[in-house]
Amino acid sequence: MSIAISRALGTVGAAAGLALLGTGTAAAHVTADAPGAEQGGSAVVTFKVPTESETAGTTGLRIQLPGLSSARTEPMPGWTSKVEKNDKNQVVAVTWTAQPGNPGVAPDQFQRFVLSVSPLPDQDTVTMPATQTYSDGSVVEWNQPMGPDGSEPEHPAPQLTLAAGGGGHHHGTAAANSGAADSGAAQQESDGTARWLGGIGLALGAVGALLGLAGLARGRRS
Repeated sequence: MSIAISRALGTVGAAAGLALLGTGTAAAHVTADAPGAEQGGSAVVTFKVPTESETAGTTGLRIQLPGLSSARTEPMPGWTSKVEKNDKNQVVAVTWTAQPGNPGVAPDQFQRFVLSVSPLPDQDTVTMPATQTYSDGSVVEWNQPMGPDGSEPEHPAPQLTLAAGGGGHHHGTAAANSGAADSGAAQQESDGTARWLGGIGLALGAVGALLGLAGLARGRRS
């Protein structure tokens, strides 16, 4: 009985160990994060780059971008950055390179690379393939799409999920402002009519008063 229990516990422990190992491997992927990113808007994207090699450091990172109007890098001591554009002056990639004397991101460490971009595409998700270069010359391409069933490939490309843009809100605000303007114009027109009618009433009242005084004066003479 005790032997069966020990074997069962061993099986459970091995399964748990494999699960934890799988989680650690997944967490080691190059990922992108941009809280609150919206379609058509601007965002600050943070790329988290872990070093998976046990003997070499990460010395280079290249991120492909979907033809954006603007991309700005955050200064990083010990690193240089280069923004690449196509013949339409659209930003298509950004590359970070460790400067001479900088060993890069050491094994068992990670580095954040921050990028300000604008505007984001009008789509639900945007994929930004990454190329990670190591100090020993090896290169890892993070460019594989997710499986059709949602399964994760060995080297998934960094991806962002974008919220719907605020265009509808802006249109609604414009409509509300237009309605308020129309209401104000109608109110002004109504006020002008009221003043005009009031002026006529006062004039008629004054004429009536004069006619009354004239009649009173004739009565006294007679």
